[in-house]
Formats: sequence, C-alpha cells, structure tokens
Amino acid sequence: MPGRTVIPSNRIWSSVGYSRAVRVGDVIEVAGTSSSGPDGQILYPDDMYRQAKHVCELIGKAVQDLGGSVQDVVRTRVFVTDISRWQEAGRAHGETFGANPPASAFYQVAALLHPDLLIEVEATAIVGSGPAQIGPAE
Repeated sequence: MPGRTVIPSNRIWSSVGYSRAVRVGDVIEVAGTSSSGPDGQILYPDDMYRQAKHVCELIGKAVQDLGGSVQDVVRTRVFVTDISRWQEAGRAHGETFGANPPASAFYQVAALLHPDLLIEVEATAIVGSGPAQIGPAE
C-alpha cells in the first residue's frame, strides 16, 4: 500500500478538513474518534462504557480498512471529560486491546465537540508489528 491512503471521517464536523484515519507506509494514525453518527447525533449519552466500546470498534474498523488489525495498535490516547469514570472507559479499552495491550494514557479534558460526548480516542498502529511480547517493567 504505497503512498498515502485515507479513510474519510464522514461526520458533520469533517468540513474542517480531517480524515478518520491515514496510512503512510506501515503506520496508521486514527484521529480523535467519538461516539457519534454521521448526522452528528451523539450515541449513548451519559454512558461512558458504551461510548468507549463504540469508539474502540470504530478505531478497529478504520485500522482493518487500512490493512491492519487491532493487534497492530501500538499507542492509544484516551480523552475523557470526567476522569473519575476512567474505569468504565478502561473496561471497553481492555476488551478491545487487552490481548495485545498498546501503550496508553488517559487524560481529562474540559470539553469535547459536543456536550454529550464523554470520550474521544486517538490511536497509532504499525502494520505487521504482531502480537505483543511482554518484557520486564523498569
């Protein structure tokens, strides 16, 4: 897959000029992904777990559409509007990536694009990076 391949976001705020995901070489970057429909409707208001689960599924699909798999995800950045609910988001993240855990961090932010959004996630994948090998912690 030489060059640059993109997956459009197909969301109402796409007018600002961004893609859901971009692949260049073996690297896939997935943009901030939230639980919303193409019309901007927020899915699962006030349900952190279901929003997180939906977001992780969208990320997995974008990576697959660009020739990778969730096993290739090496980094996630999780932005939540209420850090006290991190375990709900973490449960969905673990269900998606737990068999091959990426490096990850959770951050609290003041707001996302819509007040009903509780979470947004970015991901980086390196195609062909394979299953994780767990080494000693420093």
